[in-house]
Amino acid sequence: MNTHISPAIIMRIKEFGESDLLVTFFTSERGRLKGVAKGGRKSQKRFANCLDLFCLTSLEYELKRKGDLHFLHSCKLINPFPGLRSDFSSLSLASYMIELTEILFPLGVTDKEMFELLKNAFLTLNEGGRTDTLRILFEARAMALGGYKINLDKCCGCGRPYAGEGRVVFKRSKGVIACMKCEQESKISPGLGPDTVKALRIIQSTPWSKVEDSPLTDEMISEIKPVFKLHMEYRIDRRLKTAKYLE
Repeated sequence: MNTHISPAIIMRIKEFGESDLLVTFFTSERGRLKGVAKGGRKSQKRFANCLDLFCLTSLEYELKRKGDLHFLHSCKLINPFPGLRSDFSSLSLASYMIELTEILFPLGVTDKEMFELLKNAFLTLNEGGRTDTLRILFEARAMALGGYKINLDKCCGCGRPYAGEGRVVFKRSKGVIACMKCEQESKISPGLGPDTVKALRIIQSTPWSKVEDSPLTDEMISEIKPVFKLHMEYRIDRRLKTAKYLE
């Protein structure tokens, strides 16, 4: 039997047959997976209180040689993150984080840093972190890990390196910045101040543990939000379904 035990975040749960559950979960070792919990809707011993949305569990599952579905044997609860369900804004942001993770990391694509990002973001949100700041931190880091990092090094027009002085313009079609001599600010090309660019550069390349307390001002948040709305919709070619609950 090819059985593994690893920490896993429960992403989605669906009733499957008369008593089973179809579970989507995210692990650090094998990325996002799907599995069937036989008798999961009735078992109080093998799956007691741990197959709930957003829970961090120690999950025992059997790898299948063919197909996408695995067999879930048992699990133990590590952290239920009750704060994620404490109010609508926290619940909506947690759901948004799950949806973005699913889009950026298809089934079976492994990324330990993404697992740690999702886990630590849930920890911070569970403790009552500011949702608008958490959303920006998560979006920027997740997009970077998914291969969609915004290039902040130089102007895409003239090629001049950005030295951290003056405002720049975000170009969504290229995922880069342009200087004010080459481009003008507009709704589809929003501007960023030098402090915002500096903060964004750090967020994109630094682990969560070092940026979760980043001093993002209201001005930085107001500049970054439209940039990532444009960047994400263009790069992943869709608007997240859960985004409407965060407006």
